[in-house]
Amino acid sequence: MLKEFKEFALKGNMVDLAIGVIIGAAFGRLVESIVADIFMPIIGLLTRGTDFTNLYLQLSGDAQPTLAAARQAGATIAYGNFITLLINFLIVAWVLFMVVKAMNRFKKKEAAKPAEPSKEEVLLTEIRDLLAQRT
Repeated sequence: MLKEFKEFALKGNMVDLAIGVIIGAAFGRLVESIVADIFMPIIGLLTRGTDFTNLYLQLSGDAQPTLAAARQAGATIAYGNFITLLINFLIVAWVLFMVVKAMNRFKKKEAAKPAEPSKEEVLLTEIRDLLAQRT
């Protein structure tokens, strides 16, 4: 049983998947940093410093100064948090789209390069050319 588990765990697909998950997690943190540290401050500047996370609609109770207080006072629709998460999603989706687009462009360049002929093909081409010259 141990031998079978070792074969399963060390298969190429399993190792590739593990590497993909680790790289994906690191890439996710990188994208989160791009969103939080670069794009959101720019969006905040364009929206005159509006922090969307604290926007809410109080359904019951008196108006409160903060979202936390409003939630304690009663039913509250915290639409600002949704707006923030939506903006984050759109930015992450755009960054991933650009990465995939760049990768596809790179793959096309690699696929477009013609393979160099093998030694046998070069030799056969030379023989064909020599035979064509004799006739």
